[in-house]
Amino acid sequence: MLSGPYRALTLGIVSVVLLIAFEATAVNTAMPVAAQRLHGLGLYAFAFSGYFTTSLFAMVVSGEWCDKRGPLAPLFTGIAVFGGGLLVAGTAVNMWLFVAGRAIQGLGGGLVIVALYVVVGRAFPERLRPSVFAAFSASWVLPSILGPVISGAVTEHLGWRWVFLAIPAFILLPLAVMAPALRRAERAMRERGDTPPPSWALDRRRVLLALAVSAGAGLLQYAGQRLDAVALLPALAGAALLGPAVVRLLPGGTLRAARGLPTVILLRGVAAGAFFSAEAFIPLMLVTQRQLTPTLAGLSLTSGGLSWALGSWLQGRPWADRHRHGLIQAGFVLTAVAIGGAALALVPAVPPVVVAAAWAVGGGGMGLAIASVSVLMMNLSAPDEAGANSASLQVSDALGNILLVGLAGVLFSALGGAAVSHGTTGSGTGSTSGFAVIFAVMTVVALLGAAVAGRTRPAADAPGAPATA
Repeated sequence: MLSGPYRALTLGIVSVVLLIAFEATAVNTAMPVAAQRLHGLGLYAFAFSGYFTTSLFAMVVSGEWCDKRGPLAPLFTGIAVFGGGLLVAGTAVNMWLFVAGRAIQGLGGGLVIVALYVVVGRAFPERLRPSVFAAFSASWVLPSILGPVISGAVTEHLGWRWVFLAIPAFILLPLAVMAPALRRAERAMRERGDTPPPSWALDRRRVLLALAVSAGAGLLQYAGQRLDAVALLPALAGAALLGPAVVRLLPGGTLRAARGLPTVILLRGVAAGAFFSAEAFIPLMLVTQRQLTPTLAGLSLTSGGLSWALGSWLQGRPWADRHRHGLIQAGFVLTAVAIGGAALALVPAVPPVVVAAAWAVGGGGMGLAIASVSVLMMNLSAPDEAGANSASLQVSDALGNILLVGLAGVLFSALGGAAVSHGTTGSGTGSTSGFAVIFAVMTVVALLGAAVAGRTRPAADAPGAPATA
């Protein structure tokens, strides 16, 4: 992977993941303060789910774009749009503008992540793909360690805006590193005949379905924030758009966990939604309920990034292929244990450090599950379906985050979460019931994922299936 023709390409795409990872860890640390300064704590969940809502649409567009024209253009376009969203969020004067900036970031992030998966599927042989996905996860280690410290210090001493405004300056480095390597890889793939002739004949039906899903999810989130009679109309419209579009956008059988690829796609959304919905509210909980500074609250998530890389590295070992389905199931169980353990920090007698210990367990579980799901998706995809299936995987990821983070936001607001307040040093008051219910719901979701993880095995490979010639 780091030798011969793959060295420059690996370093290039890992540098992009590194940038996205640092932004994610920085945002988790700065978000409680940003929401309070903009008087928008009631829209706290929107700042996360808005990102995922627009990224879902961009992922489908990116998958079609990659399959028809190659991954270079969507990749570089996505990086530029991502940087623009950071600037909008960093200069926002109210919470709705901040949410809009996050939504623009989501467009860029959606274009980028699918393009990266397509690069891995096209440019790397099957034997190297587990190691590449492990490198993706390892790219979160340094941001997980330094991100909360840097963003916390910046938030406390310079202001939360600089957490967003400073990151675009680092975009030029990944572009310079990866552009030559990606162009060489794309040229080599076309010379080998591994890519179809360039075309602009995008699947408009699939793009429109993605637009319907994003619009429907946005309407449901808006209705969930209102929780009044007026919300009934956007809720019905959102459900009417979202339901039929999701059924058509994801592989057949995904929502009923059909064996093989459909369950693989489904579990990506279940894992991401449960884990990140809980993670989004952990810094806010620690700042408002346990009076930690933004820096210490962000550092509580550092252990998860480190153990995620470890779990991903373990699934990349040669022996792991024989136990791929069991690793996914174990990952979900560990994630459920972690979310339940983090909820213990709501008990005043329990030291806040329990969150760091719990998140170390959850990060390891996610490293095992997410990377293994990605490997299975690639192994079950034909070369000319890699873009569409990669997009479906990311759509499931985004949809899981949209629905579960949105649900968490509704629960938080309904249980008085908008009344939670905190100052610059983290002192504040607020009911613990909103946080407790969110963690309980996400623990159950993770356990449900573990229950269906065995269905990732295709029907022909399931225990007791008849032998095939």
